[in-house]
Amino acid sequence: MDGLLWAICILCLTILGIMFILKKLDQPYLIAYIIAGIVLGPYGSGVFTKPDEIEVIGEIGILILMFFLGMEIDVPDQRSLLIKPVIAQSIKIVLSTAFAFSIGYITELPLKSTVLIAVLFIFNSTAVVSEFLKKHQTLKTTFGIMILNMLIFQDLLLAPVLTLLKVWSKDDFSFLQIIFPVLVCIAIFFVLKKIRNVQEIRLPEFFRTIENDHDLQVFSGLMICLGFGLCAETAGLSGALGSFIAGVIVGRVKVFHWLEHSLMPFKVFFTTLFFVSIGLRLDLFYLYSNFRIILLGTFFVLISNSLMSAVIFRLLKYPWKDSWYGGALLSQTGEFGILALSIAYKSGIIEYSLYKAGLGITCLSLLLSTIWIAVLKKIIEKKSVTDISR
Repeated sequence: MDGLLWAICILCLTILGIMFILKKLDQPYLIAYIIAGIVLGPYGSGVFTKPDEIEVIGEIGILILMFFLGMEIDVPDQRSLLIKPVIAQSIKIVLSTAFAFSIGYITELPLKSTVLIAVLFIFNSTAVVSEFLKKHQTLKTTFGIMILNMLIFQDLLLAPVLTLLKVWSKDDFSFLQIIFPVLVCIAIFFVLKKIRNVQEIRLPEFFRTIENDHDLQVFSGLMICLGFGLCAETAGLSGALGSFIAGVIVGRVKVFHWLEHSLMPFKVFFTTLFFVSIGLRLDLFYLYSNFRIILLGTFFVLISNSLMSAVIFRLLKYPWKDSWYGGALLSQTGEFGILALSIAYKSGIIEYSLYKAGLGITCLSLLLSTIWIAVLKKIIEKKSVTDISR
């Protein structure tokens, strides 16, 4: 018990110290969690030596994070704000796949490794982007809703992708095994389209009794969030997607207005553990031995994703300043990419070296993208002030 308390206290102290620095630099706190994991992990100081155990617990944080995102999002009532994200994300998928297969052809990678690289290009970090949008008060703007809906559509694709990775390594693999998750994702898209006109979902009077009982609130909220996630997992989808749908529905039930307050500590705690687990798994020795290829891969991901996304936004008639900002927001590979990497490695689809390289590139892209977003935003704001003064 002493050892556990000692490790937790060091973790809290490390995160707090990094948070104070990030607060002065106006950076999201998610970086602190990853850096703390790197410093305290088995390849750092060795305070934590079993990242897999923390990863399992931390994945609950992704469920709660997506649940909160579903509660906060305003499903737009304009057709264009639903169709445009689908068009934008579809173009991005095509371009990302083309980039990945070009890399695979040049480096002579096997098909399965090439497909995984495409997955890393496609999936951005919903956690990082949503935090930036909320931090800069752009989550409720037309452009913010556009980007968030792109991420939602991207997350809908996670279910068939993970199903594909899980069954691909089996000898009796058949594409029929991913048809059900794809059909469910399509159904969810139409549910979101339908629910946009629903202002409030009314429940029986019985549920109002929960409002004055904090214990009932906490466990009811966790049951709704994790229960929907479990149902989604059972159906062959991702638990995060199930929690997100639960959040969208709960967000339209006024008697559950207390949920956000009751579950906020759980969100912070479990999300922190998830991103700490990312840092714990980063092999510093491998990173140092292969820093050139890791850095090259990271900058290639950041630049290519930024350019692709900026061009897509411009094609959809957004001004260049918004297009570049949106491109920076969607420059990194995200937490679901890491999830795909883990499943691919455990299923024997990729080798350990490619798993480590992908993990290193993903971690660095998460860390560096926050700096890139902040720098580009300041450049855009400075340019806008200069143009106004003229």
